[in-house]
Amino acid sequence: MKSCTPIGLVCEFLENPLGLETRTPRLSWRLDDPRPGACQTAYRLVAASSAAKLAEGKYDLWDTGRVTSSNTLDIPYAGKALRPRDAVFWRVMVWGKDGSPSPWSDAATFEIGLFGRGCVTARWIGARKPRTRPGMPAPMFRKAFSLDGEPVRARLHVSAFGDLEMSVNGRPASEDLFVPGWTDYRKRVQLVTWDVTALLRKGENVLGAMLGDGWFAGTMVWPDHRNHYGPSTAFLAQLEVEFADGTSQTIVTDTSWRYTEDSPVRSSDHYNGETYDARREHQGWDSPGFTATGWQKAIEIKDRPNAAFCARLADGVRRQQRLAARKRTEPTPGHYVFDFGQNMVGRPRLSLRGKSGAAITIRYAEMLNPDGTIYTDNYRTAKSTDVYICRGDVFETYEPHFTFHGFRYVELSGDFSVPPKCGDVEGVVIHSTMAQTGSFECSDPIANRLWSNLNWGQRGNYFDVPTDCPQRDERLGWTGDAQVFVRTAAFNRDIAAFMTKWMRDIADAQHADGAFADIDPDVFPVANAGHCGYADAGVIVPWTMYLTYGDTGILREHYGAMSRWLEWWQGVCTPDGVVRYRDCWHYGDWLAVDCPVDEDGNPVREAAPTPTDLLATAYFARCAGIMVQVAKALGRKEDVRRFAALRRKVAAAYRREFVTAGGRVAGDTQTGYLVTLGFGLVDDKRTIARMVDRLAYLIESRDYSLTTGFLGTPLLCPVLTRFGRSDLAYRLLQRRKYPSWYFQILDGDATTMWERWNSYSSRHGFGDVNMNSFNHYAYGAIGEWLYATVGGIDLAEPGFRKIRFAPVPGGDIIWARAALATRHGTASIEWKRANANATALEVTLVVPPNTTAVLELPGSAPRELASGRHRLHVKPAAR
Repeated sequence: MKSCTPIGLVCEFLENPLGLETRTPRLSWRLDDPRPGACQTAYRLVAASSAAKLAEGKYDLWDTGRVTSSNTLDIPYAGKALRPRDAVFWRVMVWGKDGSPSPWSDAATFEIGLFGRGCVTARWIGARKPRTRPGMPAPMFRKAFSLDGEPVRARLHVSAFGDLEMSVNGRPASEDLFVPGWTDYRKRVQLVTWDVTALLRKGENVLGAMLGDGWFAGTMVWPDHRNHYGPSTAFLAQLEVEFADGTSQTIVTDTSWRYTEDSPVRSSDHYNGETYDARREHQGWDSPGFTATGWQKAIEIKDRPNAAFCARLADGVRRQQRLAARKRTEPTPGHYVFDFGQNMVGRPRLSLRGKSGAAITIRYAEMLNPDGTIYTDNYRTAKSTDVYICRGDVFETYEPHFTFHGFRYVELSGDFSVPPKCGDVEGVVIHSTMAQTGSFECSDPIANRLWSNLNWGQRGNYFDVPTDCPQRDERLGWTGDAQVFVRTAAFNRDIAAFMTKWMRDIADAQHADGAFADIDPDVFPVANAGHCGYADAGVIVPWTMYLTYGDTGILREHYGAMSRWLEWWQGVCTPDGVVRYRDCWHYGDWLAVDCPVDEDGNPVREAAPTPTDLLATAYFARCAGIMVQVAKALGRKEDVRRFAALRRKVAAAYRREFVTAGGRVAGDTQTGYLVTLGFGLVDDKRTIARMVDRLAYLIESRDYSLTTGFLGTPLLCPVLTRFGRSDLAYRLLQRRKYPSWYFQILDGDATTMWERWNSYSSRHGFGDVNMNSFNHYAYGAIGEWLYATVGGIDLAEPGFRKIRFAPVPGGDIIWARAALATRHGTASIEWKRANANATALEVTLVVPPNTTAVLELPGSAPRELASGRHRLHVKPAAR
């Protein structure tokens, strides 16, 4: 065996695993051996309390000895009991099938965070005035202290009710933004840990903090709805410093800290933007030597939520990329519009010149009006406007602090000394930190643009929670959008930690009767839960995480909540298993194309919406079916039988209520047939064949167009392919007229996914401003099919321990390639054919070490493959 690489605490999936809340971490590694058939037969894992002891072979925490096992993932730590603040340094050696050992891996490390009574001694502090109205300054806090020696280890533990920025001796304490992240602050608040050793020094030091309203106290959903979690923002900090002689020192937040509300951030709000007066900056305020004249004693905040601490479960929201402005226009005098060429989420970084007191107004838009001015109607009540008031220096730079925007265009106006140029404006892309894992490319450049668009949609909307949109007065964790997109999201990026955190949000919002909320964190003041295809995310998301990463931990943690959800379903259905939605409104197949139109906007054929009772019963059956598999994965045999019986009952009720003897589905909509076939609700082969034919007719009779919405669209191409109509799937993919994926790109120059199929058209202009986001990833769920069918890469076993390569060539695409960084290593496939009618394929595959694969091609027998690189020439049956 050549070598192996620790991939860390994959139960936490963190880039920088500090401050973990678990006492029993699970460790993982991957093999780095490109030789064909490379696999592990045994391992030895060792751990020590210091890097020096590990290097010397003094394994004072754990030594497994040689363990016969091929498993490289989620090995539970079983060494010496760990306490808060303990650091663990570990490495692993593995043996291959030839019996030879690898060298020791490089060392990996993790630290246990603060848990248990007495660990956190810091006080919650804030400003005297509560945040009862908009337009209040962001208070600034400082604490000067002295260290008697050079620190060898320093950890800063922080949390906040609001958005927190912290600095150490004038330098940012971390790259994290919007700390500590969004949770239901009434129940749970995250404790974030940073390594600040390099920022401290012997002698005088200063901690600085600035506190924005954030999700805690800022505007939420409605323009007059503030202080959803409380009116008093507050923060907590505990700095723990260790010295070479073994002594330590702790600095905590208390009333000895000083603060001022004479802050340059005069107001801040996620929806409405920030006002920043550079004349009010306090030079050096967070560094040694500053005299805090006029600063007040901080106030201990006691009127606050009694939330429990938890360790941060995912890597933070950070700056990820900078985009240069590509073009500047001046559609009206003095209003300069900058085009970044990409709809994005974040904020600008500006280089400005203006007289002291000159106000520069910064506005944002995703689209332009025909006259070149910015289009903002779809932002609804969100002002999405920043104002910068100049110091009057020769050269000034500005990037907002406590706000973010969704935009492609930035408009600058105001009293400039020199008009801004393209080089003066950058777009700072901000989102949750998630490593990119998937890639896709094919011979169709529009399909490649589509893949780029759905990636950018995910980047912009995975902002601590998976939001529906990033720009208007909403930006909420809608479960329906998230569950239909989650498989695509897991192909694109490593979302294990992100979804581990969001599943805690879902669990926090679950109602006492078992209903999952439709939005998580749940911010609606009235009950908003139990809607089919939305609340089902509480079952679908953890199941998808298990399939993708092979980690049963998320299933174990949420098994009770998932089971209660099925009990809730049982409570709202008839005795025979049919769900009735007679007394309340439901989303259904949201934004389906109820009335298709031709290119001139004329109705082609009426299409009735899919019955919500049908959709609800179908999702009830689907969740019951998933729970059968969850119970199997966890070894709960009695629950397997119980859930299987429930699934059979509901599926039978569905067939009686919604499927005729001739195979017609109630409502006769594309989505109705898609959920019936996609969720496996019919077993009879003749009935299935009739349904497939009817689904094909509903597509063909509408000029080969779709009529599906949020729930139906993700099933469209996968179901057609699964039942032998990949020709129709490709035709829908590559359709250029409305409604289609390509229409948004070709007619609207889309660079992200749109909320509506007709959010914009060159013929008819903009769609309904009340619901018209141009960055809404739900329809990007087509990405799952691009990876699995066009590219041809998918899982055959949970965690990709076995990989399924099954490309289905179609349309006019003559080559494609896809790759996925699994937990075992990168799997990839590339195929090509001579032309769109050719049947012979050249296929190149890479199977990661310690895994196997199966190659399935139309008309050919499956081929089992060992790890390594494979190049094949195959000729499947003609299509």
